[in-house]
Amino acid sequence: MKFQSPSLPELHAFLAVCHHGSFSRSAQALFVTQAAVSRAVQRLEARLNCQLFKRTAEGVVPTEKGLEFQALVETHVVGLENATAVFSSAHNKASKPKDKLRLSVVPTLGTRWLMPRLPQFQAAHPDVSLELRQFHHDENFSRDDVDLWIDVKRAKTWPRGHKHVYLLGKDIAPICAPTTARRLRRPEDLLNETLLHHTNFPDNWAVWLHGAGLSKAQPVLGPGFDLGSNLIVAATIGMGVAVIHPFIVERELASGELVMPFKQTVSTGRGYFACYRNAHAQNPTVEAFVQWLKEQAKGTAHESVRQI
Repeated sequence: MKFQSPSLPELHAFLAVCHHGSFSRSAQALFVTQAAVSRAVQRLEARLNCQLFKRTAEGVVPTEKGLEFQALVETHVVGLENATAVFSSAHNKASKPKDKLRLSVVPTLGTRWLMPRLPQFQAAHPDVSLELRQFHHDENFSRDDVDLWIDVKRAKTWPRGHKHVYLLGKDIAPICAPTTARRLRRPEDLLNETLLHHTNFPDNWAVWLHGAGLSKAQPVLGPGFDLGSNLIVAATIGMGVAVIHPFIVERELASGELVMPFKQTVSTGRGYFACYRNAHAQNPTVEAFVQWLKEQAKGTAHESVRQI
């Protein structure tokens, strides 16, 4: 029987470039050379007889064929990795029990930024069992069913007895559908648009406009959403312009569903932090995950966009 499916190294390289938008960052995540990633993608394109990526000002992004192929294979590759880990654990009697790490993560950040990257952590740390616990908006970090939180910086100080590490997400920028962006020439043009906003952060529009030089602007807010995922959908379908963290919509920006009409970003002073108890500071599992989070945050697209 002749197999026609690509090799796993080819699929891993392809999916890594889809997520990272860069051959060099993909090589770092896979612990191989950039040349190895490039060759694997070239072999896959030759096998499929189509171009899977194109280079843009924002980085390397999937073509229409690339997005179609990603949708077809990603779930299966992740499932295969999970199946291998489960099988190995069940049949290796001499192996030690997995170290458990229980996480509580802001929902939109978890689903749109963290989850697509978790298979890479699991591949590098097969001895760690991750569990995602329910996120509480009024978190006081005293729960005993969570080892590490990823949460927005609080207005007050972090709780005593805990460490906190900044990851990413201080900067925000307007995003909208391409049809809406055609009407936007200058930042002040935004004042004529429907301004979508997150109900937890209604001041974000004033913060960005002030940073863009419109200190006297008094934005009139349009529809509000208490979930970032719903805010993103509203912007994608053309309901208006949202002001959010660009990395949260990295896939939509790569595919062209959303655009940044103005490349400037403005800091809110908040951002997302990893928070854990001092008692876990020397825990090798927590240390490994926090270090991995910092590396992922450092390599995230749109985090290095010029601020104003």
